[in-house]
Amino acid sequence: MMRTVLFVFMAFWLGLAGGTTLAQTTGESHVGPGSAAGKATQSDLLWQKLEATVQQVNRELDGTMGVAILDLTDGRVFLQNSNNVFATASSIKVAILAELYRQEQQSAAGANGKAKLSDPYTVDAHDLVDGSAIMGGLTPGVTRVTNRDLATLMVAVSDNSATNVLIDRLGMQNVNAMLDSLGLHQTRLQRKMMDVRAAQEGRENISTPGEMMALLAALYQKKVLNKALTEDFFKVLGTPKASDIPRYIPEDVVCANKPGELEGVRNDLGIVFVPNRPFVIVVMTAYLKRERDGDDAIAKIAGVAYEYFDRVARSSTYGRIVSERGAH
Repeated sequence: MMRTVLFVFMAFWLGLAGGTTLAQTTGESHVGPGSAAGKATQSDLLWQKLEATVQQVNRELDGTMGVAILDLTDGRVFLQNSNNVFATASSIKVAILAELYRQEQQSAAGANGKAKLSDPYTVDAHDLVDGSAIMGGLTPGVTRVTNRDLATLMVAVSDNSATNVLIDRLGMQNVNAMLDSLGLHQTRLQRKMMDVRAAQEGRENISTPGEMMALLAALYQKKVLNKALTEDFFKVLGTPKASDIPRYIPEDVVCANKPGELEGVRNDLGIVFVPNRPFVIVVMTAYLKRERDGDDAIAKIAGVAYEYFDRVARSSTYGRIVSERGAH
C-alpha cells in the first residue's frame, strides 16, 4: 500500500463539520503532522513502528482486515483498507446509541415525537429474541426499565432484544438520517438483530473502518451532542464488557468501545481514553478462517496503539519519558 505523509490535519478536523467525507479528505493514506522542516520527529519514528506492526498483523491474518486509528490530539491517522465495507455485527449499536442521545437532545429542545432517555418500557415477551441474556430473564408485563437502561444492556452485554426495542422506538430511518447528516453514507442500519431472513436477503448492517472512526470522532468533538450528553454517551459506551480492545490495556484506562461478531467476522471499535492522549481505534475483519485469530489481531493492534499513545502522552518532544504512568 502506498504510504504518504500529508499535512491534512486541519482539513480532516474541519471536514467532519462541513460534511466532507473521510474518503474525500484523506483517501487511503497515513497522515501525520511531522515537523515543519519535513524531518521525522521522534513521535513520527514511533508511529512508523506502530504502522509496521499493524501491517504485519494484517499479513499474518487468515482473513481480511480494515483498520483506522486517529489521534484525537493532533489528528494523526493510520488507515488500512479503511474505505472497504464490512459487516458491522453488533458494532452498529454505536450508531443506535448515538441516535438515542440525539433524540434526547432534540426532545429537550422542544421537538415532538422524539425518544427520551427516561422514557419507560415494560418488558414484553413478544420483543424477546436470541442473544438476550438479561432481557430474557426479566419478568414480562412487570419489569419496567428506561430507554437509558435498554441502552446500557445493549452496550454492556450486547442484548439483542433491548437493541430491537430501541430500533423500534427511534426508527431505523432516523438512525440512517443521522449518519447521512454526518456524511457517512456507507454506514447503514438495515435490519434488526437476529433477523436472519433479512441478512439472507442481503440487508446486512454495514460500515467502513473510516466511517466508524469519523462517527466516533464527531461524537468526541461534540459535533453531534452537547457537552453533558456527550459525556453521558461515552459513560454508557464505556461500561465494562467482554471485548478485545481492552485486553492488553491497563484496567484503569477507560475503553468506550463496542465489539461485534458473526460467523467469520470479528470487529471492535471505540475510543481509548489514554490520559492526555485519547485515540479512536476501529478494527474490522471478515472471511476469518479461525475467528479467534480475529479476536487476537484486534487485541494486538489495540495493545500496540495504546503503547504508542501512552508513551507520547508521558514524553517530551524528544522522546524522554517525563512522567510515570498514572502521575498525570
